[in-house]
Amino acid sequence: MSPFLKSYLRYLWQSKNEHGVHSPFVFNLVTQCLYDKKQYAEYAHLKDHRKLLLENKSTIEVTDFGAGSKVFKSNIRAINQIAKKAGISAKRAQLLYRIVKYLQPEYILEIGTSVGLGTAALALGNPTAKITTLEGCPNTSATANENFQNSKFHPETSGPNSNITFVNTEFESYLKNLKPETIDFIYFDGNHSKKATIDYFNLLLPTTTNDTVWIFDDIHWSAGMEEAWEIIKNHPKVTVTIDTFQWGLVFFRTEQEKEHFTIRC
Repeated sequence: MSPFLKSYLRYLWQSKNEHGVHSPFVFNLVTQCLYDKKQYAEYAHLKDHRKLLLENKSTIEVTDFGAGSKVFKSNIRAINQIAKKAGISAKRAQLLYRIVKYLQPEYILEIGTSVGLGTAALALGNPTAKITTLEGCPNTSATANENFQNSKFHPETSGPNSNITFVNTEFESYLKNLKPETIDFIYFDGNHSKKATIDYFNLLLPTTTNDTVWIFDDIHWSAGMEEAWEIIKNHPKVTVTIDTFQWGLVFFRTEQEKEHFTIRC
């Protein structure tokens, strides 16, 4: 049995639904957001944006600064295949949209743009939020930016007056030079290695407030990522975490007792 399958079976054994949650804050988040079954009109925009990428068969050369790909063998990749195999799934994009819609953060940082499927969900969740999205590969960043210009998003999320800033940069270099400021919401979907994840965590801690929310992607992707997740959970500034298997949600609410939830999602 593979380590990944073992992790998933352990998650299924430990995970609960809303009936196992006694924290009012987490209970409301689970019932009103994570388990929200409403079919939002914005889902159609997400679907259209995905369709635009899935129809794009042109290829780009990808520069990979992260932990590498378990899917692609070559750095020459078709955009539609990146969207299909490496981008956020349609279900997860809807969930990311709901989380942002529920929390309404004003300043969002995305670490790892890829072709922009996650960026679209962030933007639609709060069209007035200021979003900065980082991508290490120049061709991938340019592709994401171009597709936003060609998409049918609301005016706030595309075009010359967009509230989205696409930044082509190496993540650590950008974060080390980041001026101290408040960031309400961070979506970590870049370098999926233990060292990088912990480095980014420590570099960004000064930006947190009581209401800051972080989401780490692929927390069970490897043994190293699972170790990083345990370190994050045990950090004294972290009070509440939610493990949904693919994602780890992190909260810094000082009024909450330290507690870790594993939610079937």
